Amino acid sequence: MGPTIGVLAFQGGVIEHMTALTKAAASLQKDITIIEVRSSAELESCDAGLIIPGGESTHLSRAARECGLLEPLRDYVKVKRRQVWGTCAGLIMLSEEASAVKKDGQELIGGLDVRVHRNHFGRQNESFMTNLDLDFLRNSTATNESSSSLPFPAMFIRAPVVDKLLTAAKTHDAEATPQEDAPVEVLAVLPGRHASNKAAAAGELGPVSPEGAGDIIALRQGNVFGTSFHPELTDDIRIHVWWLEQILS
Repeated sequence: MGPTIGVLAFQGGVIEHMTALTKAAASLQKDITIIEVRSSAELESCDAGLIIPGGESTHLSRAARECGLLEPLRDYVKVKRRQVWGTCAGLIMLSEEASAVKKDGQELIGGLDVRVHRNHFGRQNESFMTNLDLDFLRNSTATNESSSSLPFPAMFIRAPVVDKLLTAAKTHDAEATPQEDAPVEVLAVLPGRHASNKAAAAGELGPVSPEGAGDIIALRQGNVFGTSFHPELTDDIRIHVWWLEQILS
């Protein structure tokens, strides 16, 4: 039996992620087991990685707590340092801080040393799809000569963005764990639609691109990967293939 990858199965694109993972594994000729995760025992069996899909982040945190999974998830991400990918609400859950939270606050798993802004692009009816040039895919086996120049169709649904990098505010600790020392890698920004430019100009935001413009919509820090958008809602499996390459190499 091959390695096991789980998809947290409280809400969101669970089946869509599992389908994309199945196709990605087939394209890489990898034998993996993909399971739905709703318990600590199921989480523990995910020796290769975990996806936290979209949905509503406060519901996800409440469901995880009620199922006794919130602390095991934190242990999985921040102590065991297993590979994990969060999409949309999953990105919120994997951030250390969140702004624009509900009155009761927001319990998070953490792992990404950033602050995210929830529902950055507005309500459900303001959802949109846009084509992104994702440089991090260019060296993936998912990107052959015919698809190397193709943009990725990214679906944004009440999506968050990273509005502050927290790492730069921390001093180096000689006894820091590898994750604490791992840099936040900005993998993609969305040009335009940049609601945080004033904060960036005031020096309140870390650099988001060489040009210093655009909203952070994909990033990685150590074992944690996050995207604001929903790759599972398209037929394009390149990001799922890329992620499998990272965790199975």
